[in-house]
Amino acid sequence: MFRSLDFIYAPTQNADEELSFCTKILGGEAVFSIRAFDTRVAAVRFGEGPLLLLAEHLEGEQPILIFRVDDFREAVKSLKERGIEGEQLEIPHGPCFSFRTVGGQRLAIYELKRPEMNTHFTGRFDP
Repeated sequence: MFRSLDFIYAPTQNADEELSFCTKILGGEAVFSIRAFDTRVAAVRFGEGPLLLLAEHLEGEQPILIFRVDDFREAVKSLKERGIEGEQLEIPHGPCFSFRTVGGQRLAIYELKRPEMNTHFTGRFDP
């Protein structure tokens, strides 16, 4: 069911400060930093791994690991048949279903319906 881990969606109090740390201290590559709807989301890439999204609006302290699936409806149906409860939402790339493991880990699945979003925010750095 899980194709690839594409995003790590991490809560932060200050996305700009986190982005600076991740790039200047850890050597990551800044991808974007956008302000919308009274919040900021910044993205950093480390090597060939998933994109780290630093989100000021995300509640809690744990990140959400977002995995791509080929067939969103079928994957959600399969999870629900296994007793998984969660929340369906939209991310810029497509439909998403977020849930927790029995140990409280935050996971999500999504289908890449809008591949153009992979480059839509790239290089955008809002003040």
